[in-house]
Amino acid sequence: MKIAVVGTGYVGLVSGTCFAEMGVDVTCVDIDVQKIENLKKGIIPIWEPGLEDMVLRNVNAGRLHFTTSVEEVLDDVQVVFSAVGTPPGDDGSADLKFVMEVARTVGRKMNNYVLLVTKSTVPVGTAKLVRKAIQEELDKRGLQIDFDVASNPEFLKEGDAIKDFMSPDRVVVGVESERAREVMTKLYRPFLLNNFRVIFMDIPSAEMTKYAANAMLATRISFMNDIANLCEVLGADVNMVRKGIGTDQRIGNKFLYPGCGYGGSCFPKDVKALIYTAEQNGYEMKVLKAVEDVNDTQKHILFRKLNRYFNNDFQGKTIAVWGLSFKPNTDDMREAPSLVLIEKILKAGGKVRVFDPVAMEEARKSVERQKMDLSENIYYSRDIYDAVLDADALLVVTEWKEFRLPTWGVVKKSMRGNLVLDGRNIYEKTDLLEMGLVYEGIGI
Repeated sequence: MKIAVVGTGYVGLVSGTCFAEMGVDVTCVDIDVQKIENLKKGIIPIWEPGLEDMVLRNVNAGRLHFTTSVEEVLDDVQVVFSAVGTPPGDDGSADLKFVMEVARTVGRKMNNYVLLVTKSTVPVGTAKLVRKAIQEELDKRGLQIDFDVASNPEFLKEGDAIKDFMSPDRVVVGVESERAREVMTKLYRPFLLNNFRVIFMDIPSAEMTKYAANAMLATRISFMNDIANLCEVLGADVNMVRKGIGTDQRIGNKFLYPGCGYGGSCFPKDVKALIYTAEQNGYEMKVLKAVEDVNDTQKHILFRKLNRYFNNDFQGKTIAVWGLSFKPNTDDMREAPSLVLIEKILKAGGKVRVFDPVAMEEARKSVERQKMDLSENIYYSRDIYDAVLDADALLVVTEWKEFRLPTWGVVKKSMRGNLVLDGRNIYEKTDLLEMGLVYEGIGI
């Protein structure tokens, strides 16, 4: 079976590579000439565990190809996945210009049956626009060619995307015809031989499922952050509370970890987009507005704790920051809480020493894109111990595994101060207190 995947960002590259791993002949398409040339050379544009080896293996096996032209492969493929970006506008709406351009290109160039599958996260109703765009292009050409559209939202976790794709807990597919259903069944059967977990539904429901899933997970995070903040006020321990409610089978223990706010390419964007979609249709998403507000506030919590400790005086203070990416096992800096924290410290007059195992270069780029004031006061460290050298405080923002068991004696000796603010609650308070450090987490 031959397919094309348009867009070689996070979703497109992982999806195309994993399909190739299962024997599908895949051509990944992107208009970025340099990115395609790099991919042909084995240079991967994103950091995802295991992805580089899998790309190289399938390129060498002749199953994975890269091109800048959809037209080049359109006559040879039965399925085209649209995995292009849908960046958020200032009002929270999803920008569909790239999605629609893929649809128009298919309509302009197709000569045989094509199933166009939208894998990008798009608002409910996008499939109708896609179908209309293809049909309009066919009408301009005076041709009658059968085609189908489908929705196949992705549920990949950054840092664990290959496992999620190769062994999915479910695959959601929205279709309008039996032919499209048969094609998608054939394509996904190799992934699900032991337990065929494809959930077929109508297209609007599939489009909505993606937003609803991310909105629910974001809600759980913001709920626990709200509870954690109240625990601090009342003297309760949020870790005990989390265990207490997580053992309730009706609730479960996933996404109940408080911290310093969520970020990334999905949760912030999708929550905003769902709020916007509701408003455009005369409905108010009151719960999601609160979720967004709690998260925006939570990104400031470490700075508030730090500010209180230093009595609003950051002059001459140096702050170490461990973890820059929005979560472990990725270099993704989009909406990362660390950027909010660093900017506030710099504006308050402090200096920052930062370290992240993989996101240092992306962090530099993000700081440059934001045109962050006083960015010359950011020192990009060699490792965790270089980061704490002469620091007045240490802030842990991302829970990378290599941060879990540092040599605290070296940390304490290297630091000028003794404050540790744990934004992910990964340390035992008593351990640090015994070392003569001052410790504070979230909700404990």
